[in-house]
Amino acid sequence: MAKIEEKQPIVAEIKEAFDGAKSVVLVDYRGLTVAQDTELRRNARKENLIYKVYKNTMVNLAIEGTEWSELQKDLEGPTAVVVSKEDATAPARVMAEFAKTAKKLELKSGIVEGTYYDKAGIETIATIPSREVLLSRLVGSLQSPIANLARVLNQVAEKQAEA
Repeated sequence: MAKIEEKQPIVAEIKEAFDGAKSVVLVDYRGLTVAQDTELRRNARKENLIYKVYKNTMVNLAIEGTEWSELQKDLEGPTAVVVSKEDATAPARVMAEFAKTAKKLELKSGIVEGTYYDKAGIETIATIPSREVLLSRLVGSLQSPIANLARVLNQVAEKQAEA
């Protein structure tokens, strides 16, 4: 079998992983222990992330000429690809959270909803809570004034009943 024929299924797999993705983050996993890598993969699965290590040349072939092509400049050294098709901030958030305990894990760069971010940008995106957390905060902030108004009206009604 020719080398090109061997590479085609891998390139197709990468393209499929990137197809419809909301975000892709590149990380340098060099220096992680097997136990840390296993835990990292488990954390990624919990968030429905695709965490995979591919050869940089395969990723280059897969993303050439696509919206993800800006990542090509960061494909040096050992690189893992983290993809999310659901939550745009999840790859950056999960990897940054794990990097707090595993100092060897290093965020490289990423593309979130079509915009390229370098290491500093991805670290900033990692601080953004998930969509569910943001929605629950919004609902809580909307409920608070309504609950306060209800209490005030109740107190006014009680005072008028006493008088």
